[in-house]
Amino acid sequence: RAVSRRLACGDVEGRLEALFGRVRAIQSKSGRFDMLLCVGNFFGSTSETEWADYHTGAKKAPIPTYVLGANDQETVSYFPDVSGCELAENITYLGRRGLYSSTSGLQIAYLSGTESQDEPAPAYSFSAKDAAELKTSLLSAPNFRGVDILLTSPWPRDVVTFANSAGEIDTKKCGSKLVSDLAASLKPRYHFAALEKAYYERLPYRNHTVLQETPQHVSRFIALADVANTSKKKYLYAFSIVPMSLMDPAELVKQPQDVTENPYRKLQKEAQRTKAPLCAEEEPSCQFFFDLKKHQGKKRPSEREERGKERGNSQPKQAKKTPQPTGPCWFCLASPEVEKHLVVSIGTHCYLALAKGGLLPDHVLILPIGHYQSVVDLSPEVVEEVTKYKFALKEFFRSKGKRYVLFERNYRSQHLQLQVIPVPLDHCSSEDIKESFIAQAQEQEIELLEIPEHSDIMQVAQPGVPYFYVELDTGEKLFHRIRGRFPLQFGRSVLASEALLALPQRADWRQCAAERAEEEAQACAFRRDFQPFDFALRA
Repeated sequence: RAVSRRLACGDVEGRLEALFGRVRAIQSKSGRFDMLLCVGNFFGSTSETEWADYHTGAKKAPIPTYVLGANDQETVSYFPDVSGCELAENITYLGRRGLYSSTSGLQIAYLSGTESQDEPAPAYSFSAKDAAELKTSLLSAPNFRGVDILLTSPWPRDVVTFANSAGEIDTKKCGSKLVSDLAASLKPRYHFAALEKAYYERLPYRNHTVLQETPQHVSRFIALADVANTSKKKYLYAFSIVPMSLMDPAELVKQPQDVTENPYRKLQKEAQRTKAPLCAEEEPSCQFFFDLKKHQGKKRPSEREERGKERGNSQPKQAKKTPQPTGPCWFCLASPEVEKHLVVSIGTHCYLALAKGGLLPDHVLILPIGHYQSVVDLSPEVVEEVTKYKFALKEFFRSKGKRYVLFERNYRSQHLQLQVIPVPLDHCSSEDIKESFIAQAQEQEIELLEIPEHSDIMQVAQPGVPYFYVELDTGEKLFHRIRGRFPLQFGRSVLASEALLALPQRADWRQCAAERAEEEAQACAFRRDFQPFDFALRA
């Protein structure tokens, strides 16, 4: 097969000697590479001195080098032809936007410049129209599955959603929504960007919806730092790639173990609802889900609404209200039945409480303040706060040398309870925990399936359908669709077993009741220890 060996580079900023010196060193050690792809600022304010030697032919790049265009007015003059041209021997400007097909069959899509809301955009920028035309030209190709590589200078907006942290980079403010939309549509196997003077390799993300769409290849986003930076951040990335067109389909769609959900789904949904091009305007965003509070577009009125208008009743439809319990609820925060001395943190939509008869003193519940039966019934803003509590608890328990195990039983319960139980890190690995749950499920003829890491439980469970699921703080999940009877204490029993916490006598919460004074002391201690991690106190 035609394996291509490529190098990708971040902002060069005119430091050609440092870049090409490093490339020569790599090639002498690791063998020849086919191509160098440069994103970000190729030229800088001090480019003239070094560039003159290459421009006149006195020096030559050691490898075919392909660069993106200007990102500011100062360097526009280095790029004489917007459609692309040779700048010097072995150094080629790709052009403003387009698709480059290498002799090996590799498909490389590119978009030069930074995002602009002006139409037409300045020579160093791209507009919504530029991005749309590039997208349309590629998506119109027969049997389009994606591109091998996407080159942009700006990061895509919200790229870290569902993924590892990008450190100090705030991806909700930096980057481009147009680039996010482009990446979502073009499905590049590799996407390179720069401009933020940082190195960030995101976990690979999937390009299909689990259990709903045919599996597709994954995408990898890699941001590169500036050449010869004093912080020693990575600016050169070596990789091997076989063109998509030459790969076995089954091999192409293999999903790595650390694959995550697609970070751009929310932006795509916003774009579909507004039916307007994405732009760079800053607006509040909910990290994981489309914010239903925004009025995006108009919905076709129902027959009942139409009849109401005919009768002169043109009142706008009221916002959907939180469901109300059919009887007394032990967990709705406003309910008199709630044992409020166990509450340890209260957010806007959720709260934390110590479990009554907890398996351990720091066994806690994440509970919605309003009445919801299960995770799949939650509104987006509640889901977002649940996620915040999960993250806070992960950090809290890790600071104490523990990892949490979370489970939900949506069966014979009327109010969602996410049980969160810490397990010592040095006692149980995530594999030990998964194996214990699966082994004990098999003993009881329960089909407990592992679902893709970072995937959304709402993709495999429908509202109203009984289920049990386990989630580790690594993002790994196990799921069982309940079709008949189900042991109510199953999750707790597994964790209490000799293989994990070795507390079989505490498997039933009713056997673990404590005096109110003891409960109050435990809640007070948890509140004190959790305070540095409690985002609700900083709101």
